[in-house]
Parts: sequence; C-alpha cells; structure tokens
Amino acid sequence: MTTVQTVAEQPLPTSNSLVKTIAWVGLLAGSLDIMSACLQAYLMRGTTPIIVLQYIASGAFGKVAFSGGWLMPLLGLLFHYIIAYSFTTLFFIIYPSIKFFSKNIVLTAIIYGIFIFIAMNMVVLRFTKVPPITFHLDKAMMATGILIVAIGLPVAYFARKYYRNR
Repeated sequence: MTTVQTVAEQPLPTSNSLVKTIAWVGLLAGSLDIMSACLQAYLMRGTTPIIVLQYIASGAFGKVAFSGGWLMPLLGLLFHYIIAYSFTTLFFIIYPSIKFFSKNIVLTAIIYGIFIFIAMNMVVLRFTKVPPITFHLDKAMMATGILIVAIGLPVAYFARKYYRNR
C-alpha cells in the first residue's frame, strides 16, 4: 500500500537544501553564462576563452591580467563564478517576496537578465579597473540576451521549483 503525503505533511526543506540548490543552480548559471560569453567572443571577434577570462581578471588587476600567466585566467573564472553565485543567491532571497516571479518564468527571466545587465554595467564595472566601454545597442542586446537565457531562465525555473516544493 502506497501512502501519499499532503503538502502539509511533507517536511520543510532545511536551509542546507537551499544552500545545495543555490550551489547547483549557481554552478549551472555561471557555466552557461561563461560558455555563452566565450562562444560569443570567439564568433564575433575570434577572442579565445583565455582572453575572456583575463578580461574578467583585469577588473581587479588591470592590464597586468593580460600578461599574468595562467593564474589570471583562473582568477577571472573565480571572479566570474563569485558574481554568478551572488546574482543566483540574490534571486533566491528575493523570490518569495515578489509573487509575480512565480507566475511567469520567461518574463521573470527577462526582467532579471535586464537587471543583471544594468547592475553589472552601471554599478559593478564602475568599481573595477576595466576602462569604460562605449555603449552599443546591438552588443548590449546580445549581452542581455545571454544573461536572460544563461542566468535568468535557469535561476527562475529552479527557484520556482524549489519554492513550490516547500
């Protein structure tokens, strides 16, 4: 005989399960984002993934990141994942407070992708050693599209799934 638990009888997830969920979703979103960014850079400019990662590291180390050996791309990758995990964690924290997020994953992903683009370009990059970049609508739309697909969609999907299973 199979017993079926009602929602009220199911155990609530522990904070440990939230941390595990964020860890996996952050890894997924960060990986999708960096792979997309590397692919875009290669297809548009012939830029290798090493240079993309050195560029990320240059936010902290400036031009020396492009001549710093193997350590700089590794630090760039580390910085990238720190940022991806930060945005993933932020989303999981605010998700229960914004009821709209649970209604439409695609629209939520679009809004969050745009938010990440604005936060990165208007706030985060201003505090780095990366020189200011001239705004180009086509490049901004491509970067925002990557953020929507690589971070917004998986984070919105898994946050909804996590909180629905509570």
